[in-house]
Amino acid sequence: MVAKTRKQKEKILEDLKEKLSQQKAMVFVDFRGLKVKDLSDVRQKLKVANSQFLVAKKTLMRLAFQEKNIKFNPEELEGQIAVVFGFGDELSPAQTLFRLSQEHKNLKILGGFIESKKGEFLPSEKIIELGQLPTKEELYGRLVGSISAPISNFVNVLQAPLEICLYIIKSLGVNKI
Repeated sequence: MVAKTRKQKEKILEDLKEKLSQQKAMVFVDFRGLKVKDLSDVRQKLKVANSQFLVAKKTLMRLAFQEKNIKFNPEELEGQIAVVFGFGDELSPAQTLFRLSQEHKNLKILGGFIESKKGEFLPSEKIIELGQLPTKEELYGRLVGSISAPISNFVNVLQAPLEICLYIIKSLGVNKI
């Protein structure tokens, strides 16, 4: 692997700082052993979820975090790490990464931040819990189902006496109904 020049490192550092100021969530992952094809798939699915997968040296990440007053040292994380920035809602990176980690066993969630400007580092277990929560669309669907359930139940209750009357009449032998 070719060493990066100082100018390249400065550009990466600026890119990290820009993303840190725009993000709503960050999730750290270990992607050791992930094939290039799988990594491309991960990047594409994260892009659809308004998130970005970024690989940078841990020292550059640490410098960017220090400049943005985020108390976290990525050098404490083991493995070949990447950071996933979420720019949409706070949970979509965790949810997308959780689903992707089920597909790709070499993609491991290490932890992250939700609203890192005022939050603290959440361990992998917490990020996985958040990733298992239903998406907004699923929650909207459940809400609509909950709202419409009483109405459909009421219609069923109103239809029941009519059906019972028809069964009674048919059981009495009246066939001309």
